[in-house]
Amino acid sequence: MLAGEIYDPGDSEIMAEQTGCAGYMKEYNRLGLSDEARMAELLRAMLGAVGEDCFIQPPFFANWGGKHLFLGNAVYANANLTRVDDGNIRIGSHTMISPNVTFATASHPIDPAQRRAGLQFNRDIMVGENVWIGAGAIILPGVTVGNNSVIGARNLVNRDIPANVVAVGVPCRVLREIPSGE
Repeated sequence: MLAGEIYDPGDSEIMAEQTGCAGYMKEYNRLGLSDEARMAELLRAMLGAVGEDCFIQPPFFANWGGKHLFLGNAVYANANLTRVDDGNIRIGSHTMISPNVTFATASHPIDPAQRRAGLQFNRDIMVGENVWIGAGAIILPGVTVGNNSVIGARNLVNRDIPANVVAVGVPCRVLREIPSGE
């Protein structure tokens, strides 16, 4: 599953593990903002790794409860973050994620017989440090977003975005470079 190979996500062992990961996420979303200390504990329990001073505004959603999500330091994600975290999602320090952003690592084969069988494969997503992702953006499987870049709101990111740029559109393309100090 994490190697990027085609597999059956309905496999009983995979389903049992995935179901076990979702409990913390449900509790986190129920807390709202009523208990930030418990929220921090839950983030550490459910995510693959969490740096210092990270916060995810509830509610958030993840196939694996965040098990395959790795956060650097001071990452902030606003409400309705959705992660199809069947593959790994790595987000660098000081990254800001606006509301209603989706990270999707899972994809399905082009071959109709394999799709009919319910098979899938995953491609990891990498987001650099000091990135800002605008509201409603969708980051697709296998994408890397470079350090210091800005992804505009409601954009579909289906290819790598280099460091130090503003990128917008559907599909997302580099609009301009970010000059040093801007």
